[in-house]
Amino acid sequence: MKKYLLPQKGRFYKANLHCHTTLSDGNLTPEQVKEEYKSQGYSVVAFTDHEIMVPHPELLDDEFLPLTGIELAIHEHRADGKRHQEKDFHICAIALEPDNLNQPCFHRTKYIWGNASKQLDKIRYDENEPDFERTYDEECINQMIRTCREKGFFVIYCHPTWSFERYPDYIRYQNFHAMEIYNNASYKVDGCAEYNPRVYEDFLFAGQRVFAVAADDNHNSFPKGTAEWDSGGGFIMIRAEKLEYRTITKALEQGHFYASFGPEIHTLWFEDGKIHVECSEVVRIICSKGCRRPDKRHGQNGQTITEASFDVRPGDNWVRITVMDAKGRCADTNAYFTDELFAE
Repeated sequence: MKKYLLPQKGRFYKANLHCHTTLSDGNLTPEQVKEEYKSQGYSVVAFTDHEIMVPHPELLDDEFLPLTGIELAIHEHRADGKRHQEKDFHICAIALEPDNLNQPCFHRTKYIWGNASKQLDKIRYDENEPDFERTYDEECINQMIRTCREKGFFVIYCHPTWSFERYPDYIRYQNFHAMEIYNNASYKVDGCAEYNPRVYEDFLFAGQRVFAVAADDNHNSFPKGTAEWDSGGGFIMIRAEKLEYRTITKALEQGHFYASFGPEIHTLWFEDGKIHVECSEVVRIICSKGCRRPDKRHGQNGQTITEASFDVRPGDNWVRITVMDAKGRCADTNAYFTDELFAE
């Protein structure tokens, strides 16, 4: 029986799930962000300004859906004063329901900075809850993730390379929905090696069933047209039946999307022990697995390819597809676990 891993019904909606505006440290207003992303074919943008969660229903139209979100951070403070070696932990939390407007993990007097401190009148929070104190340690970080999930947010672990977090740090984090396999601003503007397939697979090997997203994290600090313009580089393609808030966030929860900073994946399905992919023109298609049995297909003699099939066995644990174009840009599927693929 053919199992569509990206749903057969519906259509793809291009989305950026990590975005900054003039409400925090971005350089475009929310209205300008909408204009920029619509001009590049996007249908969905999650507005995730630093430490301030502001809904933007005024931006909604038949072709554009603003999601309500926030970026939260916990900063390490080193006693030895080596600030350039201090680490950060960042998540983007996206409200699953359009009427979920209370800011999670709020503190009345700390953590809000920059332009966000001028927007306090826009913040809603639960006045019956105590202030959320932040410390850079495993307990507090996992409590922040749990709190956001319990309060109805889709939680994304952000830019581990920029954050200077390494395996012993991030592998302790639990219960987030997804991690950034690619962060465009970190890669383009900051020069970080922020294409993170190995980090994603570290979580998979640790038994975490999480998704992979690519996002811009745009601040638009450089002129449009320069190599450092950070809108339109990292995105996900969400497969859903309509452009409606809860329909889109349910698709996020179900993993009905793929991540990309270039190529497109058109169809993905599993049938008779094989995973099949059809995509835009690429030079390489890779099948990664939860064991030492990867596989690949190459375009030969300078030719491109647009499809591939790979054997999958129950003992592979999980499987995912990466396609790479001639410019070295990749699109990545989420991981699919063999206990579910082979289930009747």
